Amino acid sequence: MRIFSRLVILGLAVMLSVHTYAQQGNARGTIGESPYDVIRYWADPFQEFGFGFGGNSGVWAESPDRIIIAQRGETHLPYPLPDDFHGFAGELGINVLTDTNRRYWQNCLYVVNGDGEPIEIWDHLDYLCEGSDGPGPHRIRISPYDPEQRIWLIHETFHQIYVIANDGSEVLATYGEKGVSGNDATHFGRPQDVAFLPDGRILIADGLDNHRVMVMDNDMNYLGEFGGPGDGPGQFNTIHAIGIGPEGRVFVLDRAGGEVNLFRTTDDPAVFEFERSIGSPLTLPLDIIVNENDFWITDLGPLRFVNFDFEGNLKYTWLVPRDLPDGYIEVHTFTVDSDGNMIGGDNQYGRSQKFVPKAGADPELLIEAPWTAN
Repeated sequence: MRIFSRLVILGLAVMLSVHTYAQQGNARGTIGESPYDVIRYWADPFQEFGFGFGGNSGVWAESPDRIIIAQRGETHLPYPLPDDFHGFAGELGINVLTDTNRRYWQNCLYVVNGDGEPIEIWDHLDYLCEGSDGPGPHRIRISPYDPEQRIWLIHETFHQIYVIANDGSEVLATYGEKGVSGNDATHFGRPQDVAFLPDGRILIADGLDNHRVMVMDNDMNYLGEFGGPGDGPGQFNTIHAIGIGPEGRVFVLDRAGGEVNLFRTTDDPAVFEFERSIGSPLTLPLDIIVNENDFWITDLGPLRFVNFDFEGNLKYTWLVPRDLPDGYIEVHTFTVDSDGNMIGGDNQYGRSQKFVPKAGADPELLIEAPWTAN
């Protein structure tokens, strides 16, 4: 009888462990609690009546009190609205990524303070997004080496990249030909991201059509490229994000390929050497932040933050719940300010939320602001 009881208990334990693993999907390794608390309903709605936030595809924390957000227009909402509606369409069961008939190209760029309150709305720049028949704006970045702190906005549907004055007053430069996909030195094919090397070179993740990383000088003159389509070492299926690390490391996130490819700079400014693939198999990796000794990504299946060291070892994972009011469908982009607070943009529920470190959280589990050279 005792043996039978032990077998039953063991069988239940095995069933429970299998069920737990199934719930975790493609998550593996050390899976623990989130080291952050979510500030509930952090982003204050500012839209006119009848509209809510759109997909928050690009978010950049210039400082703890100035966060620049690119959204894929605003969402036309059904009527009537609940009395306790908080401004994001996901609360009403609307997916702003797929329900494109509700998308209006307005208030695509705005700035909030550390409390999520809008302080600047750049509606005069809506023309950069108007008429897009696709997702539109994808990323916002600022070079840590630029004294003018100019804003780089990547527009995947128009195959263009815009450089905008830090105060949002004007567009200073436009790269790529609007609506024209190409794979030469001056055209892009649905670009996804941009990154900045300490020596002034600029890397363009020309990702969804061309599967390449373009190498440009400080004036955006073409130097070369690396990557290319395929499943071989250093090749890509769709490049979705790119990050820079110490000692010439370049981390290129391959969304459909399900991995992060690590390259190194060489003595030739146009040549980058492939070093290793990290993380395979990932499900659908979305964004990356590189720190001094490791890097973090977000991935789906289930949605989670994943931490790897530079050798490719999986260090830690924490899951992001889907359930509202605090959940996400996808953390399409994330940014960390100089105080260690993180902002994550959801491209499907349609909003950004703030994560603050929990009291007593292990510093090793917290994501730092992106690495920059001293």
